[in-house]
Amino acid sequence: MGLATGVRAAASRVAARVGRGGGRAEPRRDEPSPPRTSSASSVGAAVSASASVSAVSASAPAPARPPHRRAHRWRRATLAALITGAVVFPLSAASHAEIPAPAPATLAPLTAPTLDEAYSANRANAAEASRMAAAHGDDARAAADRALAAPSRHFLHFDGRGSGRATEVFGDLAHADHIAVLVPGSDTSLDTYDRFHRAAAALHEQLTRTGPRTAVIAWLGYETPATISPTVTTTGRADQAAPHLRGFLRQLHAIAGRQATVSLLCHSYGSIVCARAATGLDATDLVLLGSPGTGADDAAALHTRARVWAARGSDDWVAEVPHVRTNLFGITVGFGTDPVSPAFGAQVFAAGDGGHSDYFTPGSVSLTNLARIVLGHTSEVTRA
Repeated sequence: MGLATGVRAAASRVAARVGRGGGRAEPRRDEPSPPRTSSASSVGAAVSASASVSAVSASAPAPARPPHRRAHRWRRATLAALITGAVVFPLSAASHAEIPAPAPATLAPLTAPTLDEAYSANRANAAEASRMAAAHGDDARAAADRALAAPSRHFLHFDGRGSGRATEVFGDLAHADHIAVLVPGSDTSLDTYDRFHRAAAALHEQLTRTGPRTAVIAWLGYETPATISPTVTTTGRADQAAPHLRGFLRQLHAIAGRQATVSLLCHSYGSIVCARAATGLDATDLVLLGSPGTGADDAAALHTRARVWAARGSDDWVAEVPHVRTNLFGITVGFGTDPVSPAFGAQVFAAGDGGHSDYFTPGSVSLTNLARIVLGHTSEVTRA
């Protein structure tokens, strides 16, 4: 399928899903609304993509439904159409104003005995970043940094400059037998960190019900792309992030020991980061959640010893994005084979009826299965 044809087909599928009434009855509070863009070209892409959806849906009118259900479906459809449009339309995301913050704390090499020292130094750094952001007039960032400086927070790394970097620990890392590392997707920064924190905390709570010697790490170790931007359609940011992720996993084994299992849980664009880092990576499991593709034709092409898993909720708009990879003006865009397809060859597990932001929802099928994978209870994982 050609790229332009794929875009039109995806828009048609989005409209068809809306027309036939797929989706949930109530909007979920943590599902992202269609992102806003700031440039004229972004508006053009939105209008073009939305027009494609409107044109198709006009030929297949749906039965009347409550306004709140229609609004939710159109919000989801518009978001999917915008993501699809970003593959072929040049967009420019709103620039992130540079926020003053101190340089990261100077730390001793991270080992089990130095963890408390690192946690304390990074909390102090976050507190200083909060004060500097407040003096700069950015009250939102000041509040975000202040929350990260709370005595209950444990960071292996913190950098409040720009969009920010943070590596947070949940649980007793030094004595953990099983460690999960969450790698986030687009639009994750210190400004939006709270939702990433909630996902990691929910997983840790699920794990401790049956496996007390566990730890979860929220790894915001790279500059994530904006959801509506050219960078989200290429491997550029993932290529930059991959060496840092490999280095972090080596560091992790130095802290927890070689006996600890490490599972990478990679969401959305984060799955591309994990795929680019996969070769030779010392991990037990590599899990692709709501993935648009990895840039590899199949799981074998990742050249990893880890078990490769994949899942997608039935209400995840990523299903509407064309799984293609092509050269456009000298740049490879798109990520190829769908990771939940038989052709990719991953172990596909059930993720329930959740949307793109619902994989770590407490009580969900997906969270239950993720905990089973991390704990090594693979025979209990519900297959899709």
